Amino acid sequence: MEDEENIMMATSSVKEPLLRQQSQPPFPSSLLIYLYVGHFLARWGARMWEFAVGLYMIDIMPNSLLLAAIYGVVESGSTVVFGPLVGQLVDRLTYVKILQLWLLTQNMSFMVAGGTVVALLVNPDLKSTNYLVFVALVIVTNISGALGVLSTLAGTILIEREWAVVISEGQPPEVLTQLNSVIRRIDLICKLGAPVVTGFIISFVSLMASALVMSIWNVLAVFLQYWLLTSVYNGIPSLSERNQKRAAIRLSPVPEESPSTSQEQMSLPPVDGNSSELSNSSWTRKIIDFFFKSPYIVAWRVYFQQDVVLPGLALALLYFTVLSFGTLMTATLEWEGIPAYVIGIARGVSAMIGIGATYVYPILQSRISTLRTGIWSIWSQWTCLLVCVASIWVKNGITSAYMLMAGVAASRLGLWMFDLSVIQQMQDQVPESDRMVVGGAQNSLQSVLDLMTYVMGVIISNPQDFWELIFISFLLVSLAAGLYSVHIYRVRKHLIHFEKLLLLVPWVNRSQTLI
Repeated sequence: MEDEENIMMATSSVKEPLLRQQSQPPFPSSLLIYLYVGHFLARWGARMWEFAVGLYMIDIMPNSLLLAAIYGVVESGSTVVFGPLVGQLVDRLTYVKILQLWLLTQNMSFMVAGGTVVALLVNPDLKSTNYLVFVALVIVTNISGALGVLSTLAGTILIEREWAVVISEGQPPEVLTQLNSVIRRIDLICKLGAPVVTGFIISFVSLMASALVMSIWNVLAVFLQYWLLTSVYNGIPSLSERNQKRAAIRLSPVPEESPSTSQEQMSLPPVDGNSSELSNSSWTRKIIDFFFKSPYIVAWRVYFQQDVVLPGLALALLYFTVLSFGTLMTATLEWEGIPAYVIGIARGVSAMIGIGATYVYPILQSRISTLRTGIWSIWSQWTCLLVCVASIWVKNGITSAYMLMAGVAASRLGLWMFDLSVIQQMQDQVPESDRMVVGGAQNSLQSVLDLMTYVMGVIISNPQDFWELIFISFLLVSLAAGLYSVHIYRVRKHLIHFEKLLLLVPWVNRSQTLI
């Protein structure tokens, strides 16, 4: 036995350099840097607008969250309605056309939105002097922002759900894990850095200056982004090969009807023109067929047929929450008397913990698998949020607010690891033909529940009742953890290896030795 083990070790030591050599990507590593920089530029612009838009709306209509809430409804509602269609559009177009449409629409939309905001800020009395112009500018701002978010969604689907998978094909599994982690890390860095930079500009210059900077950024960045990402496409052979394959599938002739379909059509009774019942039945069937064959319904049917639908639903439920440093929680913290710079620091700490999740996830995933990383991640998030629930019963408002911020910040580690786990499961298990459609539907579902958060905030709008929103959000996270646990049990037939846990207990080991 020892000789066999020595031979196996020697063989593996000889093969290891060969495997390392084979695992090298067939393209310059600098192209991955181009991909990361292009993704960074796109996400930075989106995160700048995401942070600043609420401040713009509050400044335009002081002492009211109405404009901010309306913008949130428009943005989330547009993603709900058009998210699946964006996924289908990305699935049908070539990579180059997607890049052009994504980058041009995103940057132009945010540029127009920044321009309308400048117009509103320059004329603070516009609401009273020319109400129609005021409403028109607000509408243009909302529509431009929504278009920017939809185009950002198209880019997210392309880079995260498609290119990352195609680039990593033929490579060891850890390559995809690393790609996912770096892409998520870039997004979290932008989520940390863009609000800080924008906040400094707003605090030490003006709101108008931040809107101008954002508009100029989007004009200048679009050309660099396009050059970087087209260089990636032209330099990585697997992307062009997959693009040609996609184009060939789109141009392939429609397959002939199957025998079962033709038999069904032959077996149908002839339609008598004098029979009104058969005529009505025919029209009803046509309407039903038209409904079920519409792109919107087809996208959702494809989504709910996937094996990873429960993890997708669990991830989407985490968007139905106020337990994040969003508009509702930030406003409540200010109402409690927490200084703005403290909220900013807490938001930064939260983002840094999220960035840490992108480093922890590959390590954990390589040791316990993607599936099991998900369950440990979501239940660790649930555990951290217990601090937020406990803050409800703390009488001192300042102490309660600090407990709330600490619990939310700590929970980001589990949240983002769970996010990475679900994304990778979708990448691995969703067929190539459905990948981008499922990605669009997933983002749309997340936007539905994000929209419900705004609705929930409108219903419970008094800051004194924020504890109710905390408790509802915690219940929804509990539901998400339960759904994912059901998925784990359905796939693995168990949740935890209790026998392995028992082996970690010293007295159990001693008793087994005595036996």
